[in-house]
Amino acid sequence: MHARRQILIVDDDTEITALLADFLVRYGYTAHVANDGVEMFRQLGAHAIDLIVLDAMLPGADGMSLVRDMRRHSRIPIIMLTARSSAYDRILGLESGADDYMGKPFEPRELVSRIQSVLRRSFVAKETPAASVGNSVICFDGWELHCDNRCLYSPEGLVVALSEAEFRLMCTFLHNPQQLFQRAQLLKLAREGSTDTIGRSIDLLVSRLRQKLACMPDGQNMIKTVRGGGYMFNVRSVLDRTQSRQHQRIAGLSGH
Repeated sequence: MHARRQILIVDDDTEITALLADFLVRYGYTAHVANDGVEMFRQLGAHAIDLIVLDAMLPGADGMSLVRDMRRHSRIPIIMLTARSSAYDRILGLESGADDYMGKPFEPRELVSRIQSVLRRSFVAKETPAASVGNSVICFDGWELHCDNRCLYSPEGLVVALSEAEFRLMCTFLHNPQQLFQRAQLLKLAREGSTDTIGRSIDLLVSRLRQKLACMPDGQNMIKTVRGGGYMFNVRSVLDRTQSRQHQRIAGLSGH
C-alpha cells in the first residue's frame, strides 16, 4: 500500500484551511495546516510534506517571500492559492518558484486536480536519469539517501521518508562522517541556509532521526552518542552515486 501524500495548507483564513483539509482527506491525502510562515516551517520540520498550498497574503512574511526562501534549499512542489489573481501576480508567483498558481474564489475539485497534476510532474522529474545521478543520491555503507524525495534506502531496499529537518541533519552528518559534533555546533550546521527552527533541542531531532533509522536493519547504532561530547555519524565511507559506481567497477576489475 502506498503512503498517503501529505499536503500542507498555508492560509491565515481558518475557514479555508478547515474546508480544504476536510476536502483533501476525502480524496485520500493527509492534510496539515499553518496560518503563517513560522508555523509553515514548523510543520515542514515535523512532517515529510509532499506539496504546499500557499496563500500569497499572510501575516509576517508574505507568500512570495516564503516561496523564494523555500527554493533556496527545497524542491517541494508549491501551488499558490490567493486572491491576488492578476496576470502580473501569477507571473511573479511562478517566477518566484511556485509550480502552479490559482486565484480565489476557487473550486475545490479543481484544486485537487491541480495537486494531482503537480505531484505527477514532480514524480516524473524525480524518475528522469538526470535527477538520479551525482549528488542527488548519496551512498554510504550500502545505504542511499535520495535528496530529490528526501527518502533513505537501506541495503535491503527498505525505505523511510525524512522530514525537512531530519533530511538536513542527515546531510550534515553525511558531509562530515566520523566527526564528533558538539550539540550547539550540530544545531548551527543543520539550520544553515534555512529560516525555520528544526526543533526545541538538537537532542529531540537526533532522537527522531535515530528512531527512523532503528526501524531498518543495522540502523540502530548509526548515530553514536559520545558522553560529554555530542554525536558522531558512524559510517565508513560516503560517496555520491557516480563515485560509488566507479568504485564498484574498479573492485570488479581487481577481483575484490
